[in-house]
Amino acid sequence: MRTTIEREPVAVDAGTQALVLISSLRSPLSLIPESAFENLLVVSTTRSPTKIEQLVRDRGGDPNKVGVVPVSGSPVDYDGPMWTGSVVHPNDLSGIHQQFSTGMNYVKPGEGWVVFDNVNVLLMYAEPSGVYQLVESVATQTRDRRASGAFALVRDAVADSTYDRFRGLFDTELDQREP
Repeated sequence: MRTTIEREPVAVDAGTQALVLISSLRSPLSLIPESAFENLLVVSTTRSPTKIEQLVRDRGGDPNKVGVVPVSGSPVDYDGPMWTGSVVHPNDLSGIHQQFSTGMNYVKPGEGWVVFDNVNVLLMYAEPSGVYQLVESVATQTRDRRASGAFALVRDAVADSTYDRFRGLFDTELDQREP
């Protein structure tokens, strides 16, 4: 069941954490408002920093105002203007959290944004309970900093029980799936 059908950019108040339901292969970076690119931290499980930089530029953002925590099973080579944390393997949930916490130092309270580009990827590499704890911690830290949060989930790729558990972590849910 779809809760809300949004066609406008994902816009949430400072401190609000949103579960953003997306279609497979869609980037939540294409859904956030332009103002989010003024101070943005991306936990990226699906795109390299180079591709994120291109998405930021395509949306008219300044890559110097964006940070990335790259989550990948492969080495990542990036030497560009974005702050980039160390690459973390998708099954290293504590490493992801550590890099996220470092990146949060650059997120301005009441102004910044955090985008977690795809929770599903972590569910393929780690136990759901561990992924849940990571997402809960990231959402809590983001909320405590009064930053806006958008956590992408491909709804059609998770069981109802997993979806129900994760949706309880968020202040709102925005359905951005394409019909």
